[in-house]
Amino acid sequence: MTAAPLPAPDVADRSFWASDRVVEALAPTEATADAERGTPWPQTLASQYARFFRDGDRTVYEANVAARHARLTRATLAALLDPRTDRVDEVVDGVLLLCEQSAWCWAAHDDTNTRFGRVTPTVTEPHLDLGAGEVAAQLAWIDHLLGPVLDERAPGVRWRIRQETQTRVLRPFTERRDWWWLGVDHPIMNWSPWIQGNVLAANLALEEDPDRRRAVTALVAEGIAAYWASLPADGGVDEGYSYWWQGAARALEAQDLLRFAGIEPEPAALDRIHATLAFPHSMHLGGDWYVNVADSVARPLATWPWNVVHAWALRVGDDDAARHAAARRGLPGGLFDERASLPRAVRMLSDAAWAEAPTAAPPLVGRAHFPSTGIAVARSAPGSARGLAVSVKGGHNDENHNHVDVGSVIVALDGVPVVIDAGKPTYRAGTFGPDRYDLWTVRGDWHNVPRIRGVEQAPGKQFAARGFEVSDGGAPSHRWSSLSRPDESLAGSRQARPTVGSRVWEARLDLGGAYPVDGLEHWWRAVSLDPDAETVTVEDSWTFSDEVPVASAAGSTAWHWLLAGDVTLTPGRAQVRFTPDGGPSTARVLSLTWDPDAVDAELDVRELDDVELSAVWGERLTRLRLTARAEAPSGTFQVTMRPTGSVPQEVA
Repeated sequence: MTAAPLPAPDVADRSFWASDRVVEALAPTEATADAERGTPWPQTLASQYARFFRDGDRTVYEANVAARHARLTRATLAALLDPRTDRVDEVVDGVLLLCEQSAWCWAAHDDTNTRFGRVTPTVTEPHLDLGAGEVAAQLAWIDHLLGPVLDERAPGVRWRIRQETQTRVLRPFTERRDWWWLGVDHPIMNWSPWIQGNVLAANLALEEDPDRRRAVTALVAEGIAAYWASLPADGGVDEGYSYWWQGAARALEAQDLLRFAGIEPEPAALDRIHATLAFPHSMHLGGDWYVNVADSVARPLATWPWNVVHAWALRVGDDDAARHAAARRGLPGGLFDERASLPRAVRMLSDAAWAEAPTAAPPLVGRAHFPSTGIAVARSAPGSARGLAVSVKGGHNDENHNHVDVGSVIVALDGVPVVIDAGKPTYRAGTFGPDRYDLWTVRGDWHNVPRIRGVEQAPGKQFAARGFEVSDGGAPSHRWSSLSRPDESLAGSRQARPTVGSRVWEARLDLGGAYPVDGLEHWWRAVSLDPDAETVTVEDSWTFSDEVPVASAAGSTAWHWLLAGDVTLTPGRAQVRFTPDGGPSTARVLSLTWDPDAVDAELDVRELDDVELSAVWGERLTRLRLTARAEAPSGTFQVTMRPTGSVPQEVA
């Protein structure tokens, strides 16, 4: 018997696909697939493709691509439950539609316009991007899962799959080794493991030449090792929580396929894997909410493949990561989510250890610090979502999927962010072009950082935090980030401040380097969390050189606080109540207080017309703008945040 090319039971394993657990899990998917059969398939039109080059819209085309993939996933799963002819025909129709699609890449990634001046795909020059990899992987898994019934019902379909995958993915992967996402003239980022993991699946299932199969597997093994080596030793991900799933998690999935092919990770890679497995649960605020930086979203809108985290956490011995994954298992979609890609859905569904794993409470760790990316997180009640949680962002302003956010603060109350980062907008042509920093979601003015003398933070790697220090209680245990430049002024700033209490957590960094402001020497931001008083305090102190007089300032200094929910403003106080999705009426209010004599306070309401943002935050966000009444060469300004009202029972 020939060994299976991919690690999941195929259609011949009736003991699995006819089991009560699988049949029950797939019942809604089966019903949807049966209702769709016989209706028109989603169409990917040339006019939709061309829109990216004409007016910047990529959503319509990519939405139809995603809808076609989703329908084919459902059709495949229905055929696995019962491989009768009408269900197999539906799969064949979907497969041939993909094979006949002019481009597998997404228009936003295609170089057809820059190279040839075209707005339609150049079929003789297939572009290997995320979209092409996703198609290849889906076809590879369908070939593995339904191969025998495809041969019986539609001879020639599997040949077509192989022909198209060779032409569009496997040959371009080996014949062109200058793809930027391999780390050629560009730092390695999430594209690399995402694409290479999909290439590996296609290679294992569809490459018939054993020598080429071994060669491609070896290339992918090198590429995944290079990705692990690119991660910092502390496991931090500068793209944030969402992109951890499209970077580190993709690398873990590729590593699983490599292990299936007989290639184990090297010890250095295991060290990076162990470190980065701590990132998701370290970013957890409570419920479905996570610290989000860069283009991450604060609340995922679909279930991530937590089975991957759980399996690797058990392998490397990370109990907190395993607990956090197990806590996700008991939620809707925890054992199967059809909104995932076919490979992720099938792997989750067929993971017997995951299906049998007992659920657990999330660890809700009290403290986390990733010096490499300048992210620190603390909560007032470790092990519980009750109370306050705060995160502080350092780093620099040229990170992957960068936002202008050095020094930005997120504050959650009872597990729900209230002082927020808006996160990822819907991607368009300008999202990653020269106009990126015109987007309000990306600009510093819409993050929780000050505008200093009329000047926003600037994009660029040189605009960075000059130091990042974290202390917990009376024993500072700071670790300088790779971007820090320690200097004597940090020690002076620390000595000048009152001694913090034995349970007070504090993060401190100098934002001065992030601003192109004449004469700005230092802008210290100290963020403290006092669990006993249940308060978060953000204190800014600054110094300017005497060479630049205050009268020459281009504008006023203003502190910005982006707030979710309903906001009430009174002198020296803003009260915020955020009950997402009609949450409990007992949700507490977060009060922000400041010296009303020092600033003028105004609210700027931002109506959300972006579906991705409104899906997370609702209809609007509100910016609290505190504008200094006077400018001084040195000074201090403080905002204190504390909850009012009774603690919700579910987080007590």
